[in-house]
Amino acid sequence: MRILLDTHALLWWLVGDPRIERKAQDLIADPANDILVSTASLWEIVVKVRVGKLEANIGDIVAAIDAQGFEMLDIRPEHLKDLVRLPMHHRDPFDHLLMAQAIAGDLTLLSEDQHVSAYPVAYVTCTDSSP
Repeated sequence: MRILLDTHALLWWLVGDPRIERKAQDLIADPANDILVSTASLWEIVVKVRVGKLEANIGDIVAAIDAQGFEMLDIRPEHLKDLVRLPMHHRDPFDHLLMAQAIAGDLTLLSEDQHVSAYPVAYVTCTDSSP
């Protein structure tokens, strides 16, 4: 399985937050799965740091992503083609871009965002109550 981590899922995984429950932990830790992190997530983290909503060191996060063996996913034109077709069920541009990347790349999005279920994207939740 190819799994794209939502920004909060990435941060929770890196700090060992218990909101990533056993099922999601097993998916991330399974060497048979490819785990991807979007540059959009790094951008979102930096934005939140700059406006004071998050304390984090982007250099440490990038190093941790590399140490985990996660694959970086750049933003590509085909992602934007899927992005423009997404409905506007909510207004978070970072969520929209991550969902478009998941759709374009046939990826499963790992997210606890309640809005994801309203979109045409494959996903699993961070909690064990996954669909």
